[in-house]
Amino acid sequence: MTTDVAYAICSFNDIPSRRAMGFELMIVAEDGSHRPWPIVVIRWGKQVFGYLNMCPHDKVNLDWERNQFLDGNGLRILCGKHGSLFEIGTGLCVDGPCKGESLTPVALTVLDDDICVSGVTLVEDEEDEDETGLQCEEG
Repeated sequence: MTTDVAYAICSFNDIPSRRAMGFELMIVAEDGSHRPWPIVVIRWGKQVFGYLNMCPHDKVNLDWERNQFLDGNGLRILCGKHGSLFEIGTGLCVDGPCKGESLTPVALTVLDDDICVSGVTLVEDEEDEDETGLQCEEG
């Protein structure tokens, strides 16, 4: 598994501050197979937080409508199915059926104004075989 590569998933400015966006990516699993990897990215000022888009309560996606991840006040991540509330900075569930459990974090970094995911190997589009579209250089 490649862990020293970061893949750009969007521009930093594609996600307004205090908003979240979901991404449906494909990763290369340890056995070499390809599997879906849904994630949510939250931007809070100059910080970004990433989690698997999966509630620990019963493994459903968090968003009740596309890219609707935050509660009405925009202060917590909300599971649209059962109402569990999660802290944005830690992923810890503070209310709901999975209280005390946490979302699975996703390693993100901002490089050259792009939000990049690292620690996994993504399945790249065939036209990106020259490694110039998705991969970011980590320094």
